[in-house]
Parts: sequence; structure tokens; C-alpha cells
Amino acid sequence: MITVASLLTLIFGYLLGSIPFGLLLTRAAGLGDVRSIGSGNIGATNVLRTGNKGLAAATLLLDVLKGTAAVLIAGTVDPDAYPAAALGAFLGHLYPVWLGFKGGKGVATYLGVLIGVAWKAALIFAIVWIAVAVITRQSSAAALTAVVAVPLSLYLLGLPAAAVLFALMSVIVWVKHRANIKRLLAGTEPRIGSKG
Repeated sequence: MITVASLLTLIFGYLLGSIPFGLLLTRAAGLGDVRSIGSGNIGATNVLRTGNKGLAAATLLLDVLKGTAAVLIAGTVDPDAYPAAALGAFLGHLYPVWLGFKGGKGVATYLGVLIGVAWKAALIFAIVWIAVAVITRQSSAAALTAVVAVPLSLYLLGLPAAAVLFALMSVIVWVKHRANIKRLLAGTEPRIGSKG
């Protein structure tokens, strides 16, 4: 049942998640609008295409932390509020009102909310992501594989409700990566660190 508290928590999570750190950092660094290069995305992978590894790392960290913060802050108010906060932060990154609802693909913020919900599952995500990234040198392939592992991990950790929530979020990540999936199948997906 949707309550006033869960709705307010969802809105709080959304507003926190909608902060476009990749865009803000690249503009502050004098690199212009990150949406005008590469994939046109505001996330860390596209920020890396500017050639500035420090900005890319900062974008990744901040996009993760805003998800974690949303879950932890909501949890201090109401221990049962984390699902609304997690979903809100994730959707806020994907569809920020400030950018005409055109945001990132959600992977870093997905990881961030996962850290807040179940750090062991987040560790599994990271291990899978790193392994696939090392093998393929493709961020999208790593992300798509890691988000498949998460719901199963949560279920095995005894968190079935969280598993359902993250299964939904994983489906959304896959939908947001439609173009990447087509390029992966065609063998034209850019490698990590490539420009353009």
C-alpha cells in the first residue's frame, strides 16, 4: 500500500538521485556539456571520454554516493522506507527533471542504493563487474552482467523483497542499454577509455 511516508521518501530519493554530477563536474572543469560527446550520457563512462580520469572517477563516486545516501538517510527516518528511497534515487538519475528527464543509465546509482541495502550483494556486483570489464574492456557488458547477478545474490542472502526490487531495476538498466546491446551484438561497442 502506498502511504504518505513512502511517497515522500520516493520524492526525497528522486531529488537526491537527480543531481547530474557528470554534467556539473565537466562544466565546472571548463569541458562544456558532456552530453555533446560520446554516447551523450551524463555518467562516468562518458565523462571518461573527455580524457579526464579524475573527473570520471569523481562522477562515479558521487553517482554511487547519492544512491547510498538516499537509502541510509531514509532508513534513519523509517527502517521500512528503503525501497521507496532506493527506487526514487535510481529513477532520479535516469530521469532528472532538471535535464528534461534525460539522464544517465543508472548503473552507478544502482550500485549506490545496493550498497545501502545489502553491502554483500554490492560486493558481488563489483566482483562481477570487474571480472567482465577486464575480459571485455566494455563497461556496458560488465554492467549488464553484474545487474543480472544482483537479484539472485539478494535472494540467496535471504532478502527476497530486495531481490524483487532489484530485479525490476535490473530490467530497467537493460532497457536503458538497448543501444549498447545492439552494438555489443554487432561488435561495435566502444572499449573503456575510448573517445568519441
